[in-house]
Amino acid sequence: MAAGGFCKLPNGTVVVALNLPSPAAGTPGSVRVLVHAHNRPRALTRLRNLGLRAVYLRGNAAPPTPDEITAVLHHPDGLIWRTAPTGTTGGPDLVQELWRPIRALLGRPMART
Repeated sequence: MAAGGFCKLPNGTVVVALNLPSPAAGTPGSVRVLVHAHNRPRALTRLRNLGLRAVYLRGNAAPPTPDEITAVLHHPDGLIWRTAPTGTTGGPDLVQELWRPIRALLGRPMART
């Protein structure tokens, strides 16, 4: 299963981060998805409602970094993605792509909740 984790914020909400296989047709590799929600089950439900049915969070092996938390908190939808880093050195990649809204990955407009 893909790596993932969560971080509980001081206001009681959580940020969940998951590395998933790319759901876009013809896109190899994996993506890092960040979700901001009231609790962990609701974060996973948001992803499942978008069609990512087999999404589970087991453990906290890859929690979101402070930069990732800031990125998802500043996005109006609270649901973003980018390609997962492929570096094997264990350190952060020097060149990271920008975070994108989830609708750019799934190719359809997202309904407001």
